[in-house]
Amino acid sequence: MRFVLRADREGLRFRFAPLGGETFSSLVPERERASLPDSLLVRTEDGRWLSRSAAVIHLLKRLGRWWRAIGVLAEVVPRPLRDWTYDRIARIRHRLFARPDDACPVASAEQRARFDP
Repeated sequence: MRFVLRADREGLRFRFAPLGGETFSSLVPERERASLPDSLLVRTEDGRWLSRSAAVIHLLKRLGRWWRAIGVLAEVVPRPLRDWTYDRIARIRHRLFARPDDACPVASAEQRARFDP
């Protein structure tokens, strides 16, 4: 999320909502929520839900510029391999990427405006 907030500086491409929040609950019926992973989820403009590597690729492509190129290149890799890699990185991400002291920073007013309850 911090990455997307930094990369989408204009704040026009993405909105954020917690999986346990009102917005997510109102958009996704309870029976469907149970089948979604407790992971990164992206809702596309046409209403599809993407998770794991497909969600990351979608984000990269929407960020534009060279992020789009990385997303297009990643899309060439077969999804099972991408998701396997995503899962492995998710398990060890705190060892790979030092957890910042501000892991849960106070968002600026501008950033808070991009979040739905």
